[in-house]
Amino acid sequence: MESLSLLELNALVRDTLETGLPDEYWVRAELSEVHANSSGHCYVEFIQKSERGNGLLAKARGIIWANVYHLLKAYFESSTGQAFAAGIKVLVKVSVNFHELYGYSLVVSEIDPTYTLGDLAERRRKILRQLQEEGVLDLNKELEIPMLPQRVAVISSKTAAGFGDFCDQLRQNAYGFYFRVELFPALMQGDRLEASVLHALDCINARSEEFDVVVIIRGGGATSELADFDSYLLASACAQFPLPIITGIGHERDDTVLDMVAHTRVKTPTAAAELLIQYMVDAAEKLAALKNRLYAGVKQLLKEKSNRLAVLTKAIPAGAVRRISEQKVALEGLRGKLGLAAHRRLTSQKHQLSLWMQKIEDAAPEKQLARGYTITLKEGKIIKGLESITEGDVLETMWVDGKVRSEVKNIEKRKEEA
Repeated sequence: MESLSLLELNALVRDTLETGLPDEYWVRAELSEVHANSSGHCYVEFIQKSERGNGLLAKARGIIWANVYHLLKAYFESSTGQAFAAGIKVLVKVSVNFHELYGYSLVVSEIDPTYTLGDLAERRRKILRQLQEEGVLDLNKELEIPMLPQRVAVISSKTAAGFGDFCDQLRQNAYGFYFRVELFPALMQGDRLEASVLHALDCINARSEEFDVVVIIRGGGATSELADFDSYLLASACAQFPLPIITGIGHERDDTVLDMVAHTRVKTPTAAAELLIQYMVDAAEKLAALKNRLYAGVKQLLKEKSNRLAVLTKAIPAGAVRRISEQKVALEGLRGKLGLAAHRRLTSQKHQLSLWMQKIEDAAPEKQLARGYTITLKEGKIIKGLESITEGDVLETMWVDGKVRSEVKNIEKRKEEA
């Protein structure tokens, strides 16, 4: 029986593949692994997933030789703004290679960045579409940045030069405005960026009443790292955050999903600081305008009142004469009424007085004695009843024409009627 050694079989496979697949082919795939060694060669793993799930449909090992990788990586990243890293979809030109020891692999010679750009754009569109369907895409944009945004929560790396630039710009502003800045450290690149920024947002949210705005800044770094901010979870959290969010994480021509959902997007950390300063300048200008309006309004009011006062001053003499004349006529009328009323009052009181005088005269003792009445005195005091008399008392009885002294011998009291 004829047999082949493993080496002979693998050599046969290599010859067959090289004969049957002699050309280069453009292949669509996703990078699941990317690893560059010390020699500058890059080893990758290409995969294809099921469109209905994450199940693997195909997998192949790939290699990019150092001389190609150096140029290909720079070209791809400058064209796409995306790092040449695992998780992206690529369109590459490959040749099929089979090595007796290392097996089947695809050797990469070219890459088409437009394919990856299209995939990245589609991924962004899907995220934005999902946020739109959930009704949260523009929520943060609808918030109002306070007139004086002085309490600033910053999400950035501790050592980022951009954070220092941001703080210096605020501190050295030409107007002397005061800002209170607190840093909430986060990783601004790599696989842990999403979790790190979400944690910082949670910390700020727990103290949201202490801040006016949130600023997410990224000092420097490669444009290719911006895709880390194309995260649904991060975008959703920022879109629904209770404070306005300002982003300064990219470059002028690059927009991430996070930029699209934030309240305001600026180019750099310094531009974010300038934006906050401008809000303060606008508030100061509004205050100055209000002060000027108030001053002008008061000045106009004083002028109007002064003119009115001048008119009234001129009208005082004629008005005073007219008023005095009117009051004089009224006074003469009151004087006549007062005299008549006084006369009537005096006449009435005089008549009343005459009646009282007549009553007083009629009640005089002389009048009573003249009518036949007598007055009996005991020790000079008028006796009003028998209770003040005892037998033996000496009484003095007065008549109109004289008086009589007598001694009480007997007292008889009137019997009470039954």
